Amino acid sequence: MTNRIVPPFFEMGPKSYKLGQDVVDIAQLADQAAAKFDIRVIFTAPFLLLERIAATTNNLLVFAPYIDDIGMGREGAGGKILPESVVAAGAKGVQLNHSQKPLPLSTLCNLVHRAQELDLLTEIVASSMAEIRAVATLTPDVIIAEPLELIGTTTSADLSYIQTAVNTIRAIDKGIGILIGAGINTGEDVYKCIYSGADASGSASGIFTAKDPEVVIDEMFSAVRRAWDDRHNNQINR
Repeated sequence: MTNRIVPPFFEMGPKSYKLGQDVVDIAQLADQAAAKFDIRVIFTAPFLLLERIAATTNNLLVFAPYIDDIGMGREGAGGKILPESVVAAGAKGVQLNHSQKPLPLSTLCNLVHRAQELDLLTEIVASSMAEIRAVATLTPDVIIAEPLELIGTTTSADLSYIQTAVNTIRAIDKGIGILIGAGINTGEDVYKCIYSGADASGSASGIFTAKDPEVVIDEMFSAVRRAWDDRHNNQINR
């Protein structure tokens, strides 16, 4: 497997911190900053804003926050999320197994296959090394490794967690993008994750609860670019 999302990259999404036009406005700030710093940006958008954000941005990979393992027709009735519907709305990928919507491994396997049938990128959230190891066998495009206890806090993962997660995933499939998340609130947090071996980092509350999201986006995206460049320049100069 080769990387389908070229690193370095960053993931962000509003969860329920912002609604409506506020989310669209921040997506457009991220769109501009992605071009400015030449990084890929995954924007995990609420279902009701998928189409709007996909249609009004140029540099974001817009992801749905979930899909169900259902097909077209009668099976898709009853309030479930049809994978084809997020594709039709302009989504390029889907996030699965978020801490607020955990899924059994068998369900994740089915959903990854459904997404692959539709050429949807997949990112799977995992916390423990055992869970990270298990989901890596499903060959998603990205694994978001984040300690469950740090989600929504101001404390990011330590170097031991970052390096162990990176080594665990790369031992199984070097083509899986590795994102370290949880407790990411500053550019320094982002820099640490990527300089220490990850392909990406990401933030929700750090951006969407900020007094000035544009300042935080620039700080974090700049850190993505600097960490990646510094890491690779240091490798070349060794």
